[in-house]
Amino acid sequence: MDKQILEKTLVNLRKEAPKRNFNQSVELVINLHHFDLKKVPISGSVVLHFDTGKKIKVCALVDNELLPECKKSFDNVVAREEFQSLDKKQIRHLAREYDFFVAQANIMGEIAKYFGKTLGPRGKMPNPKLGCVVPPGAVNLKSLHDKLQKTIKFAAKNQMIIHSLVGKESMKDEELADNALTIHNAILALLPQGQNNIKNVLLKMTMSKAIEVKK
Repeated sequence: MDKQILEKTLVNLRKEAPKRNFNQSVELVINLHHFDLKKVPISGSVVLHFDTGKKIKVCALVDNELLPECKKSFDNVVAREEFQSLDKKQIRHLAREYDFFVAQANIMGEIAKYFGKTLGPRGKMPNPKLGCVVPPGAVNLKSLHDKLQKTIKFAAKNQMIIHSLVGKESMKDEELADNALTIHNAILALLPQGQNNIKNVLLKMTMSKAIEVKK
């Protein structure tokens, strides 16, 4: 996949997409083939160079020593002492409301106990690979919050297709192309036969038809 080709496709997409009175989202669509999704599930996340224009909401699940830093850095904080008082409905609400959860490392057992059944199936348990499991003495968590603003999750769940937000139409084409290429390459790295498992790649806006990215 070539960044210049992506930029040319975006130019064509802007020409063909109907003008709307809101800032449309730009989406990457990757159709897959030639492997069994049940045997090789495709899901992951990637940190982009540019944020997508979507506000990413982050909730921290921590003990008292991290409360002050987390309240400064994240959108919501649930203290350890509150865990057992939350009912299933409240936990489901948190799972719907927040995109990422940050956990204090030494209370992960309790977090799994109270939140695991709800966050796990949604793919929202705190992810150490993204830096979302932090030590009790962690500082400058604002940088983690900023990193998560540029982090995209992707998955092919029940069909051989991945839809991923790239950004907003108000962004520069070079930024959108860079994000699209970063997502594409992250997905490509997970495919059993690489490029041979990609049927085609398309770009679209919220209210537009999809345009294929030609090689």
